[in-house]
Amino acid sequence: MSIKFYAPLWGNTLPFKEFCKKVKEAGYDGVEMDLPLDEKEKEAVLNRLGEFDLELIAQYYQSFEADPSANLTAYNRYLEHLLAAKPVAVNCQTGKDYFSFNENQAHFSLAQKLSDTSGIPITHETHRGKCLYSAPIASTYFQQIPDLRICLDISHWCNVHESLLEDQKEAVDLALSRTDHIHSRVGFAEGPQVSDPRAPEWSDALQAHLGWWDRVVQWHRKQGTLLRITTEFGPFPYMPSLPHTQMPVANQWEINVYMLNLLKVRYTE
Repeated sequence: MSIKFYAPLWGNTLPFKEFCKKVKEAGYDGVEMDLPLDEKEKEAVLNRLGEFDLELIAQYYQSFEADPSANLTAYNRYLEHLLAAKPVAVNCQTGKDYFSFNENQAHFSLAQKLSDTSGIPITHETHRGKCLYSAPIASTYFQQIPDLRICLDISHWCNVHESLLEDQKEAVDLALSRTDHIHSRVGFAEGPQVSDPRAPEWSDALQAHLGWWDRVVQWHRKQGTLLRITTEFGPFPYMPSLPHTQMPVANQWEINVYMLNLLKVRYTE
């Protein structure tokens, strides 16, 4: 097997060229990001990534439309836009938590068709507010859709279920077996992101997440397949901040690089 690591564009405030340089120097293989709809801007982004030999995981998070039919139409349009850029993969925050099973399944069917046609893998993220927002709901989709592959951001489930998922073992086991992409953010019972995974007060949460990720890595080693990991600690409001000043309590970039190096040592050295 092999593992590749990606930096999130989310939270970046640097000019894109400087960001890419920083990402490359930190030791990442690529960037996970959405793409501008303007074709010239999109081309400039792709050229810059190519200049620094950085891979692209294209990201869809824009599941804004409340009507399922309108949402599906927009989903199709944006996925075609992303796939045209020939990323190594696409990661989607698919559907809505309040859409019916059949309404969300239409999104999965469309994504599978587009993936088959393009040859580009598409994963679906376990994200609050989207179709895979909770462990038991996701388990239902896994049982009904055998080919469904996910981006595991299990920090969201910790928040949704207000626990480290001790009582969700069967659903978690199934999710781990469907994971091709990890967002290595650490969540806890009251939120999707601890303030700083380096702090001793978050040791239990960090160890729980490492245990889940270990099992995904073991599965891919057994299968001899590629695993992608994005170190996706985010900025405010995911990152706690001080009242009034809105100063973050920790440095997002430093935390993500810490996670990069921690996981590289754990899984590749």
